[in-house]
Amino acid sequence: MTAADPPALHCRGIRVTYGEVTALADLDIAFARGAIHAVVGQNGAGKTTFARVAAGLVRPDAGSLAIDGRALRLGRVAGARAAGVELVHQSFALPPSFTVAEALEFGAGGGIGVYSRRRLLKRCRERLAALDLDVDPRRRIRDLPVEVQQGVEIARALVTDARLLILDEPTAVLPPAGIEALFERIRSLKRHGVTVILILHKIREVMAVADTISVLRGGRLVAGPIPRERADEASVAEMIVGQAAVGPVSADDTQALVGAAPVRGVATHRVPVAASPEAGETVLQLADVNTAKDPEEPPLDRVSLLVRPGEVVGVAGVQGNSQRTLVKAIAGLADVTGGDIYLNGRRASRTSAANRRALGLRVIPFERNSEGLSLTSALWENWSVRELLQQPLFSFVDPAALRRRCDEALETWGVRYASATQNAGALSGGNAQKVILAREIDDDARLIIAAQPARGLDIGATAFVWSALREAAGRGCGVLLISSDLDELFDVSHRLVVMLSGRIVAEFVPPYDIAAVGRAMTGAST
Repeated sequence: MTAADPPALHCRGIRVTYGEVTALADLDIAFARGAIHAVVGQNGAGKTTFARVAAGLVRPDAGSLAIDGRALRLGRVAGARAAGVELVHQSFALPPSFTVAEALEFGAGGGIGVYSRRRLLKRCRERLAALDLDVDPRRRIRDLPVEVQQGVEIARALVTDARLLILDEPTAVLPPAGIEALFERIRSLKRHGVTVILILHKIREVMAVADTISVLRGGRLVAGPIPRERADEASVAEMIVGQAAVGPVSADDTQALVGAAPVRGVATHRVPVAASPEAGETVLQLADVNTAKDPEEPPLDRVSLLVRPGEVVGVAGVQGNSQRTLVKAIAGLADVTGGDIYLNGRRASRTSAANRRALGLRVIPFERNSEGLSLTSALWENWSVRELLQQPLFSFVDPAALRRRCDEALETWGVRYASATQNAGALSGGNAQKVILAREIDDDARLIIAAQPARGLDIGATAFVWSALREAAGRGCGVLLISSDLDELFDVSHRLVVMLSGRIVAEFVPPYDIAAVGRAMTGAST
């Protein structure tokens, strides 16, 4: 490519909003042709939204986009594909019941013609050979190892002669050997003139394969595209988590810089100090826990973790590094293949979810609208799960009494609602979260797992959530807090562990070093 050649992709003033949330804020960026570009950032930085805009899946509120110098009509998948843009999603999209050959032909979108199985298999073998993929085209997608599925997904994207290939978190579910094979495949595509944009979060992977690095934070471009040789792991990690935006900051400088507002990199540790527990006293202990393979995340790999009474232990990590698997294992929803889990000193690895609740386990799930509540069920039915799980089988249920106790609990927790008989789907996000808190934080709770408890909430509802968790910790309840927001974790946690690819790779105590935590999250220090 010469300086006179137009960029493979040029975004000008791209803006995407969802209600009051700005996913992309006037994004201006250009990617040179025939190179491998990495786009990095924390969860919610706008990376996937950017990829979906480029692929025609999202129509922005403002801005323009050009492919090889030609303006692209926004919000049209067919138009983007015709211009040579293909997106491979983080969650594999090929029909699992299809054979490899059928999946590739489906991706090609060919017209009506005479069907020949022999020609279909021949075309498939040629496409697979071009990517050095050694797989029988007659095998079904669901029967392939995950790294081979990833290769087939890329082959599917290339059957349309794509000139710009966007891969969204392509390494998230791959083992180390699969990652290196993927990178060699990407380098081969570059040699054949394909421009590749990688949405990544592990810095070592970025440094291993990318020609340029661009950093998004809060929907804005904060750096890039930076040539890889002009960047290092530490500086990229700091740009991702935000320290580079304000420079090195000491606690003494905080007030001078921003008054009373918290600054990234300075922990404002306000959780009440936990009462000193007796030696060995724990509400949660994981001892070398392994789990079975999961289609969405790496399995847990010899995870050991302690939570003591009155202690808030934060779990940091980029999304997809087995945080969900950790919660499922503790709650009894994942297959534990090795190690042990103890709740309040009692071995719980093989007990049911209901029995774990009887031992004091409570869970505030990742997704309140799909995992925490049934939106089409009444509020009293959602709240009453706490009592129904503890009642003997075939015991008498008094709906009127449950509605009455639900009303009392919701009023205590300040939920704004019309009636206990209304559907949960009619509540605002903050009030829906309060219903879950009212159900999960009770006098018998000994361990609360809080997974992204304030995500998507306004300032008032967020403050309410943190107040409730602090109060529970002050009463001696252990809290395992999982969040993608480092400010939240620094502000609330007595200790902090970092998860990466199914393992706990680091542990921190206050005062927290945001640069060190960021390096651990992205693999720069492992």
